[in-house]
Amino acid sequence: MNATDKSLESWIWDAACSIRGAKDAPKFKDYILPLIFTKRLCDVFDDELNRIAKEVGSPACAGTADRRAKAFKLVKHDKKLVRFYLPLQPANPYDAVWSVIRTLADKIGEQLTTYLRAIADENALLKGIIDRVDFNATTHGVRDIDDNRLANLIERISEKRLGLADVEADIIGRSYEYLIRKFAEGSGQSAGEFYTPGEMGEIMARIMDPEPGMTCYDPTCGSAGLLIKCELALEEKTKSAGKKKSAPLKLYGQESTPTTWAMANMNMIIHDMEGQIEIGDTFRHPKFRKGNRLQTFDRAVANPMWNQTEFTEKDYDAYELDRFSGKGLGGAGFPGNKADWGWVQIVQASLNEKGRAAIVLDTGAASRGSGNANTNKEKEVRRWFVEQDLIEGVIYLPENLFYNTTAPGIILVLNRAKPKEREEKLFLLNASREFTKGDPKNYIPDDAIVRIADTFTAWKEVEKYSRIVSREEIAKNDYNISPSRYIHTGEADEYRPIAEIVEELDALEDEARATDKALRAVLAQIGESSP
Repeated sequence: MNATDKSLESWIWDAACSIRGAKDAPKFKDYILPLIFTKRLCDVFDDELNRIAKEVGSPACAGTADRRAKAFKLVKHDKKLVRFYLPLQPANPYDAVWSVIRTLADKIGEQLTTYLRAIADENALLKGIIDRVDFNATTHGVRDIDDNRLANLIERISEKRLGLADVEADIIGRSYEYLIRKFAEGSGQSAGEFYTPGEMGEIMARIMDPEPGMTCYDPTCGSAGLLIKCELALEEKTKSAGKKKSAPLKLYGQESTPTTWAMANMNMIIHDMEGQIEIGDTFRHPKFRKGNRLQTFDRAVANPMWNQTEFTEKDYDAYELDRFSGKGLGGAGFPGNKADWGWVQIVQASLNEKGRAAIVLDTGAASRGSGNANTNKEKEVRRWFVEQDLIEGVIYLPENLFYNTTAPGIILVLNRAKPKEREEKLFLLNASREFTKGDPKNYIPDDAIVRIADTFTAWKEVEKYSRIVSREEIAKNDYNISPSRYIHTGEADEYRPIAEIVEELDALEDEARATDKALRAVLAQIGESSP
């Protein structure tokens, strides 16, 4: 990252901290993100007005303010001349559009809320996105953010111009992502609902290797970071190849939390990307449908909440959408009380005949139930995926990367069209040591991101790092697909994360209880039949 990017990141975080300091900044993300977003809209609108003023011209004696006044009238008459029409006009047409907000001196919260709602009323794409927040809201009669702090925040945001000539879309976009990540650092368990570490998205996007014009879908899109990373990966690949800008990806996402849905839309727009982000619970009410099936896509990326237990067998009874039925593009049915493989089935059913997907899951999803003599529903669903040859591979991740857990996690890669030479095989990669210590979280450095993605893409076997494993070997290991089971890194002979060992101990305890129950039943029968 160059100095300009870093400077912008520092400014954007300092602005966020201007309310109550770094510790409390994440609490105010719902106020801060829309304001920075609005600053970008205002400055870009200014640039568009200046372009129009220059194009239409005016009498030689007319000044800049006269030309700007004419441009304001033109865009008000024909709002299609600009991408987003802002009904904000300073008294002096020469002044910046943002000055309307910057010069607020009385009832700031009330007037700011009114302005943002007026902008949303003029732009259908912004409805529910920047007009969700009431900057004048109170709790028990006390303002959530008083006018003094709001004025301070506005002034800090005013320090930098975010127009087209000042900062490119990818730079402001990356800085906005940086701000979302900083909020995640202070949000504890809730952070995982809206943010996946950026390096995770880069690895997934590189492995997905999308082509121009492809469709890309995320059923649990959070702030849309994984979708954005896929588009950025395509742009980087096009640039590296020395080609002209290609057709962008067609991005689709669904998010259940309204505030996060708004965040996703702002994130997409500020990156200068277009996509369709729907709101709602994908598990129970998927929005992307085609007839009586799910709409299918070329690529899918997802980081669903891990180990959800809220879904019952009735929630899997969705045969009309062919998600869990074991038919066609569907899956193998109810995986038990944890929904990880339910999400995998939803993603699988959302892929077209040549589709590929990358899904972040808890490590337990790769091994739960294996080695258990009793029937285990989760293992049976995993077995179905292996036998259908739908799994391309699994990447085992380092610990303490994610903001809502210290557990390592895996990336499960699905492929509906594996090359013939890779059929009935899985590529396993143990990246548990590919991290640098960080505060508060570890991170995967740039060179390791490239190494992981390139090794996986090439299916290159590396000692203590990666292996090609046959379906027969997976079956012999009772459909345990965790890379740590097959690849030992050499750490303390056979290092295994505590979380994974605990999972296995829980499974053994369940089996022991079942065996004890069965033994007691047999003894009871013997006792009853004895003379």
